[in-house]
Amino acid sequence: MLATVVQWLVLASLVGLVVGVGVSVFLHALFASIDQALAVPRWAYWLMLPAAGLANGLLMVYGYQKLGTSGLKDSIFAAVHEQKGRMPWRTLAIKPVAAIITLACGGSAGKEGPCSHLGASLAAVIGNVFRLNAELRQRIVACGVSAGFASVFGTPIAGAIYGVEMLIIGRIRHDFLFPALIAGMTSFQVSKALGIPYEYYRIPALPEFSESIFLRTVLIGMLCGVVARIFVDLIYALRGACQRLQVRFGLWKPLMPMLGGVVLAALVTVIPTDYLGLSLPLMDRALQGEAMPYLGFLWKSLLVAVTLGSGFYGGIVTPQFVIGAVAGNAFAHLFGISPMLGAAVGLVSVVAAASNTPLAAILMGVELFGGVVGTVYVSGAAIAAYLIIGHRSVYPDQRLGHAKSSWLRARTEIPVGQEKTHLSYGLLKSWRQMRAQGWRAWLHGWGKALRQGSPHDKQP
Repeated sequence: MLATVVQWLVLASLVGLVVGVGVSVFLHALFASIDQALAVPRWAYWLMLPAAGLANGLLMVYGYQKLGTSGLKDSIFAAVHEQKGRMPWRTLAIKPVAAIITLACGGSAGKEGPCSHLGASLAAVIGNVFRLNAELRQRIVACGVSAGFASVFGTPIAGAIYGVEMLIIGRIRHDFLFPALIAGMTSFQVSKALGIPYEYYRIPALPEFSESIFLRTVLIGMLCGVVARIFVDLIYALRGACQRLQVRFGLWKPLMPMLGGVVLAALVTVIPTDYLGLSLPLMDRALQGEAMPYLGFLWKSLLVAVTLGSGFYGGIVTPQFVIGAVAGNAFAHLFGISPMLGAAVGLVSVVAAASNTPLAAILMGVELFGGVVGTVYVSGAAIAAYLIIGHRSVYPDQRLGHAKSSWLRARTEIPVGQEKTHLSYGLLKSWRQMRAQGWRAWLHGWGKALRQGSPHDKQP
């Protein structure tokens, strides 16, 4: 076991060093390109967004065909679950370049997608160089993902856990945790040394713990679980509609993101430009307590769904930050709590729900906001949101480890985008009995069964 610790101290530190440098180069290029595009007039988006969509389509279709992938899928989930830690290294730069084009021209997406992809790809290359076996390759790819998230958000612990927790819903590979943490800490320190700026938030005058405020933050978490569900369903709906449109009319594939750019430009005529790009200033204002509109989360969700659903490439976690902060801020006054606390609770809750990563989201709240009391408030809300969204995910290839409720049944180890959950036998039996007996008689019998021990949960 000592040899195992030493082994991962060396390998994970190397992964963190390489990924930290790669992510820092990408982020500096991204920030420079975004700075150049901030001051463009609104009419310019009619030119920039369709051109960016066409460029994304050409890169994502012909770039992969030209460079070749050796029959491997360019997916983190496929690399860990299906390909024994292997990824196509020749296409490593395609997604980061596509993301820069997307965000620099106003597409609504995140910056972490290309960073996690860079991390996984660079880690897979290291696995090839050292000729690691299949099990070690899986772990080192997970290390790379964790290092990418840690560098981009400035949250080394949460980033490390996120890279492991996102792989399977309801299950964590504990043997991945130590190397992921070492890689995340190393990558974060390297990126900080290379000048990547990070921002942290402190909520002033955080109230002392009370059961009343805790329950109200849980209610906000439940609302944010619904918000996350709307966000995920919008992405799936727009992606499915674009795919059907492309097949129905036999459209040239790069044309779809170009058409998506036209739709985005049209939406920007009625939606403020604050919701384009990363929208980080909007999130900052929400966390500072500035009042946010009730439908703000919907505008951001719609723009992200059109951007990613039509074929642009970008990250999916940063939009969750923005959507959660805006929604939590807007809902806070309904429950009589500070809009700053509401925004923090909303941010953590939407990440926990949409990505199915409640532990990483809670740790992210600790690293971003600090304070033991604040952690208690975001924890209950995050787990409530994680349950409310059900078996939905922004990652359709995310595996399902366990059903979230004893009233539901689902096959495990199936991508969540392919699996359908079903009501449990016991619940269906109870429903049929209630319809046959009437609810009063059923309720009386149910209470009696509880006192004696109910057989409803037993399978036939």
